[in-house]
Amino acid sequence: MHPLHDYIASQIGDRIKDRRVVVMYDKREELRPFFAEIADGRGASEGPVAVNFGKRKASLYVFDGSFLKARFAVEDMTSGDQPDDVVIYIPGLERDAKGSLLMELEKAGTFYQQPALKQFARLVLRKRFTDVAIDEMLKSDALTYSDLAGMAQDNGGGEGTSLLKSIFGTTDTVAIVTDWLGNASYDADIKAKAAFGELRDAALARMGLALPADAALGRARQIAVRYVLVNEFRSDLGANADLQKPAATAIKNVPEAKTSDHHKAVREVAKRLRERHSTAYVEAADKIEAELGLSAETVNGTGLGSIDTFRFEEAAVVTACFDLIASEKFEEASALMGVRESSFWVSRELSRKSVWAVCKLMVDLGLVSAAVDATIAKANGNPTTWVDRYVSEKDGWYALDQAQRRLEAFLSSLDEEVDDKAKAKIRELYENTVRRMSEGFLKALQKADWTVPGVLQQTRIWSDVVASRPMPVAYVMVDAMRFEMGHELIGRLTTRASEVQMRPALAALPSITPVGMAALLPAASATFSVVSNKDKLGASIDGTFLPDLSARQKFLKSRIPDLVDLTLDEVISVGTKALQKKIGNSKVIIIRSTEIDAAGENATTTTYARRVMDNVVEDLARCLGRLAAIGVGEAVVTADHGHLFFAADRDPSMRLDTPGGDTIDLHRRCWVGRGGATPAGSVRVPGPKLGYATDLDFAFPASTSVFKSGGDLAYHHGGTSLQEMVIPVIAVKLKVDGSAKVEKDAVVLTHDFDAVTNRIFTVHIELGAASKDLFAGARKVRPIVVSDDRPVARAAIATGADLADGVLVLPPAVKANVGFMLTDDTVKHVRIQVLDAETDAVLYVSKKDIPVRLGV
Repeated sequence: MHPLHDYIASQIGDRIKDRRVVVMYDKREELRPFFAEIADGRGASEGPVAVNFGKRKASLYVFDGSFLKARFAVEDMTSGDQPDDVVIYIPGLERDAKGSLLMELEKAGTFYQQPALKQFARLVLRKRFTDVAIDEMLKSDALTYSDLAGMAQDNGGGEGTSLLKSIFGTTDTVAIVTDWLGNASYDADIKAKAAFGELRDAALARMGLALPADAALGRARQIAVRYVLVNEFRSDLGANADLQKPAATAIKNVPEAKTSDHHKAVREVAKRLRERHSTAYVEAADKIEAELGLSAETVNGTGLGSIDTFRFEEAAVVTACFDLIASEKFEEASALMGVRESSFWVSRELSRKSVWAVCKLMVDLGLVSAAVDATIAKANGNPTTWVDRYVSEKDGWYALDQAQRRLEAFLSSLDEEVDDKAKAKIRELYENTVRRMSEGFLKALQKADWTVPGVLQQTRIWSDVVASRPMPVAYVMVDAMRFEMGHELIGRLTTRASEVQMRPALAALPSITPVGMAALLPAASATFSVVSNKDKLGASIDGTFLPDLSARQKFLKSRIPDLVDLTLDEVISVGTKALQKKIGNSKVIIIRSTEIDAAGENATTTTYARRVMDNVVEDLARCLGRLAAIGVGEAVVTADHGHLFFAADRDPSMRLDTPGGDTIDLHRRCWVGRGGATPAGSVRVPGPKLGYATDLDFAFPASTSVFKSGGDLAYHHGGTSLQEMVIPVIAVKLKVDGSAKVEKDAVVLTHDFDAVTNRIFTVHIELGAASKDLFAGARKVRPIVVSDDRPVARAAIATGADLADGVLVLPPAVKANVGFMLTDDTVKHVRIQVLDAETDAVLYVSKKDIPVRLGV
């Protein structure tokens, strides 16, 4: 038989296999010739005859006008529990859905209601012809079964077959048009086989594009690409796009796709061009964009849809997002970003990805700021409630500070220009929210007579938390670590710890290092005070005056003779054996980190301070991993105080006069002394009110203002804000001997540079053979850059895979581009590592140092 017969027979055979009994109604009697072929001359209307439907044997009965006769004819074969395979063909009639005399058979089996002969034929013809050619072949309503059978018959001579299929290897006209537009190498075959006519027919039928018959192939391609891109762009414009002249006029001069099918095909061709022929697409799109005069200035970005036809659209949309941010329309900006931030153009350029990342960070900060602002208004006068709302796991106000830190850290490493109005607005909103928080919390403190019931006091951290841990225990004291940074650290400890608990504590006032660090020492819970000795400020424990680090170290040694005192840098920069030797059999390991405060207090620019601070959480996580590897199973991480860190120094109007009098100590956020006056905008509290046995008074700015005490950075501490006073207390049970193992061939990392010459640099990462064998799905990895074993750059942006908080989710068969931001400009060389995000197993390490030559 012929292909059409074989196809229809196989379709009916499949239904016989599924339901045993098949009743076919054929009002137009299109399939009479088919059933005549099946019966092979036998009278199937006289009684059932044995036939083959493909590989399925069955009995065929052809209806001759009597339903009773039909039922009687097949009754013996269908009345049992397991009916025989039977096909009843009923030509010339429609099925009566309510009163069919064959209803019982139809319910037990199945039925066909008017089989679509042309649809059968189309599916058969598609194996040899394009859809456009088939449309032309089937356009006549007079075609019979014999006609269609002849079309389907492949006589081996090739007459009537698609020339385009022989060139492109497919009958899918969308694929043919896409490949022709994206690859000019097909032109030679099209010309040699005289297939341009068929290509023109395909473009007209599929997309509504009439190509000139006398156009050269190169010229025809230019016309077609312009038609496709302009129509995709035009179909995606919103009502408020406000396309300006002369671009609007140029767009109108391009013919418009008329039907929904044409529009659908145009969009599919454009989409496939971006996916399969990206280089050709970029060249063509940029050329057309320039010819039409399209730019971010000619279109309102809010009127662009979700498709990124032209390069300028990305810039227009991000400009619109920044405008929305400057207008405090964060929900609208978020919605606009949601459909664009993974666009074709953004994904191709990491520099643009950086701008979108900043935009998203601004939106995040704006949304959090609005949410916090709304709840501040409902806060009562109980300071415990203020602390609870600041540290709440669900929607804690600390998220405001975390969002601000992440934004400012990203901005500090970005070379791209960022919209000044949006930047100024988001900073203004953050500062206003922090100001309201600071003023409200101070009023609550005053109302409660400077006590905060139910919140752990800093002086009790040693007695209540550290002393109760099994030995050996590491006590990590981090200078100026805010609560939000502690929260971020918890997220980095999931693979290194079997148990992590964090609670807030309230730092002793004033929130400066000599006071806070002393409050963390043994016996502070019993006899802690802030006093002066020979006009020098310090803490007092058991009558011992502790004005500085040397005094605190001596005090610790007197209380815990076998303790070891190390810096964070000492722990993470030495080898495992050297660290084990330093610690020995000590039961208490003191680890001090001063990086945050040192950067904030001493850095000449806020930019550099931001970069240094942003590394500390990673350093602390690595420190705890090192301790676990040498058998230290317990750790407590806390801080002496937090900090405020704005984008710029306080305005002159926010600089308060100092109280004067007998000044013992003066910082931007606190004054300690005797006598003098209380300047407007500040509060004074006698030392005994704070629980100290002292004759000193303490003064603090009532808002986010500062005293005139020198210094020009926006980094401050010493005052009474939640950011300065609420510190994290993290108790960790480490996975002992959790040293990272090495997995060979787990990932493949490549880069196109011999030296790092910019603060932002890109590497390419994909899963290696080992990961593909072991992991069927995506794998979470953590790319890092180190110099002398300490992190000096962070993975900030990525294309091709999702990146969040430094963790890259890497699917199989995907090469991700990861952009690192260098956070330490002083390093001379770096190495790149990739760790498993869940086990810290080492998946990749650079074989040699990569030199750093910034400015080259």
